[in-house]
Amino acid sequence: MDEELYSRQLYVVGLPAMQKIQEAKVLLCGLQGLGAEVAKNLVLTGVGSLTLHDPHPTCWADLAAQFFLSEKSLGRSRAEASQAQLAQLNEAVQISVHRGDITEDLLRGFQVVVLTDSKLEDQLKVGTLCHKHGVCFLMAETRGLVGRLFCDFGEDFTVVDPTEVEPMTAAIRDISQGSPGIVTLRGGTKRHSFYDGDLVVFSDIEGMVELNSCSPQPVRVQKDGSLEIGDTTTFSRYLRGGVVTEVKRPKTVRHKPLDIALLQPHVVAQNTQEVQRAHCLHQAFHALHKFQQLHGRLPKPWDPDDAETVVGLAQDLEPLKGTEESLDGALLRTIALSSAGTLSPMAAILGGVAAQEVLKAISRKFMPLDQWLYLDALECLPEDETLLPSPEDCQPRNCRYDGQIAVFGTGLQEKLSDKHYLLVGAGAIGCEMLKVFALVGLGVRANGGVTVADMDHIERSNLSRQFLFRPKDIRRPKAEVAAAAAHRLNPDLQVTPYTSPLDPTTEDIYDDSFFSRVDGVVAALDSFQARHYVAARCTHYLKPLLEAGTQGTRGSASVFVPYVTEAYRGPASDETSEDVPYPVCTLRHFPSTMEHSLQWAQDQFGGLFRLSTETINCYQQTCTSLLATHRTETLALLKQVMGVLRTRPQTWRDCVVWALGHWQLCFHDSIVELLRHFPSDKVLFSSGSKTCPHPLQFDPNQDMHFLYVLAAANLYARMHGLPGSQSQSALRELLKQLLESDSTPQNLFSAEHDQEQLKELQETLDDWRKGPPLQPVLFVKDDDSNFHVDFVVAATDLRCQNYGILPVNHARIKQIVGRIIPAIATSTAVVAGLLGLELYKVVSGLRPCGTFRHSYLHLAENHFIRSAPSAPAVQSFRHLQWTCWHRLKVPAVQPERTLESLLAHLQEEHGLNVERLLHGQALLYSSGWPSEKQAQHLRLRVTELVQHVTGWEPKPGLGVLVFELSCEGEDEETAFPPLHYEL
Repeated sequence: MDEELYSRQLYVVGLPAMQKIQEAKVLLCGLQGLGAEVAKNLVLTGVGSLTLHDPHPTCWADLAAQFFLSEKSLGRSRAEASQAQLAQLNEAVQISVHRGDITEDLLRGFQVVVLTDSKLEDQLKVGTLCHKHGVCFLMAETRGLVGRLFCDFGEDFTVVDPTEVEPMTAAIRDISQGSPGIVTLRGGTKRHSFYDGDLVVFSDIEGMVELNSCSPQPVRVQKDGSLEIGDTTTFSRYLRGGVVTEVKRPKTVRHKPLDIALLQPHVVAQNTQEVQRAHCLHQAFHALHKFQQLHGRLPKPWDPDDAETVVGLAQDLEPLKGTEESLDGALLRTIALSSAGTLSPMAAILGGVAAQEVLKAISRKFMPLDQWLYLDALECLPEDETLLPSPEDCQPRNCRYDGQIAVFGTGLQEKLSDKHYLLVGAGAIGCEMLKVFALVGLGVRANGGVTVADMDHIERSNLSRQFLFRPKDIRRPKAEVAAAAAHRLNPDLQVTPYTSPLDPTTEDIYDDSFFSRVDGVVAALDSFQARHYVAARCTHYLKPLLEAGTQGTRGSASVFVPYVTEAYRGPASDETSEDVPYPVCTLRHFPSTMEHSLQWAQDQFGGLFRLSTETINCYQQTCTSLLATHRTETLALLKQVMGVLRTRPQTWRDCVVWALGHWQLCFHDSIVELLRHFPSDKVLFSSGSKTCPHPLQFDPNQDMHFLYVLAAANLYARMHGLPGSQSQSALRELLKQLLESDSTPQNLFSAEHDQEQLKELQETLDDWRKGPPLQPVLFVKDDDSNFHVDFVVAATDLRCQNYGILPVNHARIKQIVGRIIPAIATSTAVVAGLLGLELYKVVSGLRPCGTFRHSYLHLAENHFIRSAPSAPAVQSFRHLQWTCWHRLKVPAVQPERTLESLLAHLQEEHGLNVERLLHGQALLYSSGWPSEKQAQHLRLRVTELVQHVTGWEPKPGLGVLVFELSCEGEDEETAFPPLHYEL
């Protein structure tokens, strides 16, 4: 298992599921755009082997969505032309091409078979054989702006882990002996959500150890939150500790074969209207297959005669069982008219969902679809029928955009070609969006283009979902590599990389001139702080914003259009990226949550291996006397890092001695000292969140005891420029010798800072000064061999043991410490495809708010929501009305206005009597000032005033100054439109 490569994905699916994925064999039939998307996602996620089957020759229409193909592929088998590029995505995946027929014997050799954009007779044949032999079967297809997916995992498919939610766990405070036994859970932990009937297991209980070996048993939740379990009368008396953990219940799925499901499609929808529309889509696909069977082709693009034929075929079909509604003829007609095309965004959406269903079939993790999923994006077409394309406008041009022209005509293609878009972020979503840009032909003319901005460099963990990058690109700038890769997808694409961040420090780069050349912005960012800034820039410059994000199998895609939709309003900050301040006393003496222990462990790492080295190196250079400084915090730090050693360490053994001594100090001696000051019989520990701590006894056979010493000794050795050791067997032998010698070293310095202690500490420090400078150890989260995360994990776990706090596993602590967002290629592909649909709408021209869509998805639990955004809220003041997109403009004049003339202009033009005027956070004018100060400011030119108050000087190319204002008699919270003062 390449855990570094799949690190973000492992947080989504877990190690057992990932191991199954790496052993799986998948057959994929059909390598048009949809098939390419499925293949790309499966290879990135690391399936064991993928067999491709598509003997059909590449044609021009394929290039609109199939990114593994190019003009050079024309005439070649789609499968063979795609194999080499697919193999580059992940060298661990075996990729082969099957050139023969699809036989029953062939199908039996795979766990999952996927058919894309295939004929109905092939779907029925393969689906029947797969159902017969217990092979999981998926069918996916798109026709223009509609698509569908079908899953058949058999009549008895067990889902081992149905949800993405981690099993509920809680720390135990007490367990009563009785019938029933009552389990009281600790306060201070995050609120638990156990429910009546949940199955739970117990672990790490001291005293009532019989529960540790019990099989899963049901609980009943009492009003006070305690749990009622079985009879504990005969069990030993409970002493302390323990964890109760929910056991997820497997669920059985029963799927019908395709031939039956075609007549009985089960549709999950939020209302009757959606169900009826899905039934109409279902029959439309059936009619399109009938048309293809009769005529040997799909309906011609926007041909009214072919469309009427399809409508008739649909209406002549046998009604679906259990339905009585009549089919919507207008909807059928629109589907038929646009069905000949192939669109990259549609392929990305269906391909991402289909690949996730394949992973569910392989791993039995997460609930599969209830057989049918329908995707309908017909709102991308113009509402005004007079603007719909004509048959002549949609004829093939023998170009790479033929599949897209068949849906939208040449008019939209021309508009796409001339647009210039800014893509902020070249990570997973950014790579997918560059693919969309290349395939749809965005900015391929001289006056169009794409600018991609990203300051990051490529890491190995990026390669499992950022498909434009390869191993040879590691440590290179993302923006530059992604731009070059996108250009290879479409040589006409004009891509310019920027490696500077888009934030307040670079407004001289991304200035008025820069944004004047941009038609729209796509934000593919992983922090809300960055999203808010980019959204504010879009509002300022009146640019449409497409924004998306993912976390695991969850995702969202949103669109914000000036004057049409509301502006971006996301959370104020990332909960995981904010440094949460905890009281020092809580961290040092009375932690009650894992987060407290984790923060303490991180502080320990920084203090021992970075701050201490900097402090000692500083003393080494300045020769300052400790007796002169006598700073409590500095002395405590130095005493910890010197610990049990009177002389500077010279060997690996010295480092182990220090680590063992520091273990004793942290997890035994300090707890004993704390209980001396806060004895358990005098401090009320049983109420609230505080729990009486207990000291630990070092045991090298305990995993976390051993890991702490191993990690701490290696970090201490690195600090002193000494070679460490990764040999666990050698360390166990050394620890055995140290413990058997009964000479476990004691820490030299007590908590008191008397003169004798200070003198001894000064002598030890003077000895340490004789050596070379120490090497600070800076925390690095992504190197599993450097012991950084190991130290934090072990220290956190041991601290939790001291205080009876429920710990978490290694992976979760690494995720928290590294602020890692769980990610998988499938959800990334889906949200990028959803943004691609909104791109069509934004570029096509002015359209109503109701045609745009905000989208939310949860692939693990099959939630798909697409809803129209809200219109911008209207505010008013007297005769003025405005939204977040409006501003008050003051045109430039010569000579430049004074502040007095500016205020007079606002009074005359807008009827505003301004009470306060601000630039940024600086107050430029206030009616409450003394008259002398007002007069002084009123006489100054506006730019002179800003420079006088703020020290700011306008840079060349700046076109507008932005001011905030408030008016007399108005509420302090009244948010007036910003004042744009043109220069």
